[in-house]
Amino acid sequence: MSDHMTSQTMSDRAPPNKHAAAPPNQDAATAPRAVLDGELAADDSTFAPAMRLLGEPSRADVRTLYGVLRTIDDLVDDDDPRAPERVEALERWAHGWAPDSPEAHALSALAERHPLPREQLGEFCRGMRHDIARETIVDDADFERYCQQAGGSVGIVLAVLLGAAGPEEDRAKSGMAALGRAMQVTNILRDIDEDLAHGRVYIAQTTIERFGFPHPGAREELLRDQIGRADALYEDGLGAIALLRSGRRAMGLATALYREILRQLERDGFGRKPGRAVVPASRQRQLAAEYRTRTGDSARAKAPRRA
Repeated sequence: MSDHMTSQTMSDRAPPNKHAAAPPNQDAATAPRAVLDGELAADDSTFAPAMRLLGEPSRADVRTLYGVLRTIDDLVDDDDPRAPERVEALERWAHGWAPDSPEAHALSALAERHPLPREQLGEFCRGMRHDIARETIVDDADFERYCQQAGGSVGIVLAVLLGAAGPEEDRAKSGMAALGRAMQVTNILRDIDEDLAHGRVYIAQTTIERFGFPHPGAREELLRDQIGRADALYEDGLGAIALLRSGRRAMGLATALYREILRQLERDGFGRKPGRAVVPASRQRQLAAEYRTRTGDSARAKAPRRA
């Protein structure tokens, strides 16, 4: 659910130190730069229209979570030399240690208001370690595990922030995890060329053996297969949206916007040309307008029509 988290960049130069320092006159422990970076990043992300549908305090809480995970993800994607220590610091906090990084301080404050599932936050860190090490994804089991670490774990944390509780709590968390995995698969399919340029391959080796290496113009069968996988995960998770106490319209829109990326991959000819699939702004506005008028259980995301 990381949007990877939006665009990935890599340079021989050290990335700007946007993650480390708090703004002037602010205490880094109480106002970590991670949160502020995340708020700005959220406005440019796929999730931006959905976040605007959240009421307070849910919006602030979700933006804080996004800020933390986006900061960690950017450090990792940028091959920033600080990435391993920042992942490790977040991992320590997830295992019960006192917070000792901007991201851990932000989550510690959030945990005062919500019973954050630290096991899943540790799981997210394991996904980031996978990226740092550029580990090979061998088979479907490896692929599912990675998608759960990088996306499904975030879905479970979101379920907690948006009020999954009571007799349907486990079902809501399971469904939100499926949506998180679906979004991670979507990220992987959308970003194949960017990832290859940065030395990262997220498609399982067994899938590549079946369909061939995903070069532009030679990956239609692979994409058809993996789009089907993602669509099945979206279907598995859609029912969880109605089980949330808040944020139903927001999660419905976020899901619809992400699923539309799959339809754009289809419209673009299943990777016939290199580059990232980009859903036209007019289509994004259309989806956002539809969800602004929805309320309650009607916020369940519809499956976008196939191309």
